[in-house]
Amino acid sequence: MKKRTLAAIVLLSLLAIAPLRAEIRYLTLQQSIDLAREQSYSMRSLREDLKIAEYNLKSTLAGLKTHVDLSLTAPSYNQNIRTWEDSTGVSFYSVKRLDYSGTLTVNQPLITNGNIYWETGVNAYDDYNALLRSSTLNTRLRFRQPIDALYGYNNVRANLKQARLNYERSQKSLQREELGLVYQISSGYYNLLSLQRSTEIARLDLERQTEANEISQNKYASGLIKEVDALQMEVDLAESQNSYEVALINRQSAVNSFKEMLGIALSDSIVLTDDLSYTPIVVDADEAVQYALANRTELRDKDIAIEMQEMSIRQTKSNGMIKGYLEAYVQRTGTNSIDRQDSYMSTLSNSYHNFFERPSNYGVGFTVTVPIVDFGQNRALVRAAKSRQQQNIWSREELERSIETETRNAVAKLNNNLKRLQLLEKNVTLAEKSFEITRQRFSDGDIDSQTLALERNRLNNAYRTHLSAYIDYQLSLADLLRKTLHDYRPGAVNYD
Repeated sequence: MKKRTLAAIVLLSLLAIAPLRAEIRYLTLQQSIDLAREQSYSMRSLREDLKIAEYNLKSTLAGLKTHVDLSLTAPSYNQNIRTWEDSTGVSFYSVKRLDYSGTLTVNQPLITNGNIYWETGVNAYDDYNALLRSSTLNTRLRFRQPIDALYGYNNVRANLKQARLNYERSQKSLQREELGLVYQISSGYYNLLSLQRSTEIARLDLERQTEANEISQNKYASGLIKEVDALQMEVDLAESQNSYEVALINRQSAVNSFKEMLGIALSDSIVLTDDLSYTPIVVDADEAVQYALANRTELRDKDIAIEMQEMSIRQTKSNGMIKGYLEAYVQRTGTNSIDRQDSYMSTLSNSYHNFFERPSNYGVGFTVTVPIVDFGQNRALVRAAKSRQQQNIWSREELERSIETETRNAVAKLNNNLKRLQLLEKNVTLAEKSFEITRQRFSDGDIDSQTLALERNRLNNAYRTHLSAYIDYQLSLADLLRKTLHDYRPGAVNYD
């Protein structure tokens, strides 16, 4: 019985742990970037910002369409005491009343900042004190148009344009953050790849040093080398072992940082599948500058800021202009009161006939407000707004120069890193051949352990400098993509 219970507990434990089993991810650079796009906090937050701007734009567009509202009171009962004051004094009387009403309102905003408004409704009530039942039918059509919106500042058009610009700005922010994320992930990826390759170099060095130490110990046992040479080999082996262990620790630390950057669980395992292959790409500086000036989102942000400030200038100017509005309405009303013993349909029918018998009410009005003296307040505000606009224009010009400078520097750095990488490839090949010859000479007893150690260090340095050059070249490509929004890799999808 105890065995069965123990087996059940173990089985349940395994089932509970199974969903938490770590996942092994084999990642290329592009897969890492795609994963970060979906799971990183900054990208998810910016996508929500884009949704906010999109919904605000939809809200502004919906504000230009017809709005229909229905208001119902069914019913409302009131009982209170009212006062009446005349020459004989103050008297009090009771009021009891039951109300029913319904109102339909249709409002159509106009692109000219005006609106057409139609309201129709019915109201009926019972007066329990006067024993009356009354009803009223009412419909009203109104038009209102601010005249300053025709030549000054139009709030409807301005709000619509601002919503569209804010939506575009959110799109550009998302695109800019995405490029920054691409560079950040590329940097983290190649940093981890560098540490991963450094660990392999340290492991190979440890294997070579272990082999050299065995040869040295055999020679010492045979009396072919001095004891000091054998001891030096043991010291070199210990240093290689320590270097390998440090490389493992650094790699694991970089792995955890990269997992956090990607937004995946720390319990997952990741394996980078890059093989240090590359495509030589030579970039023309003038062409890169053209891409940068055409595609950089910061320039469009400056253009949006200039457009926004231009609207602000017009709005400030309009505060000092002649203002007014044209308003017109037409209204029809029908009303009737009958004895409370009669039905509601009777009073509504009478109100309906009265609705067509009564003459229409109408009105037309034109109101104007003329600013006379403000002691230059509005003029000063307009000039301040124009000065801010000039700052925006100068800021955009300076940004253009800065973009051109940094793009040319990025191209020069890329081309230089490519030449350095191609040169160091040859250096690695020569260092490997030289080490093999030196190791054979050491086995033959032609050279001592110190010469072998120097040649081994030269080979390790060749591996490390080649790896550093490869990382610098790949990061230069990622940096140029960030600065031009143009991917020069063959078959890449571009933003321009």
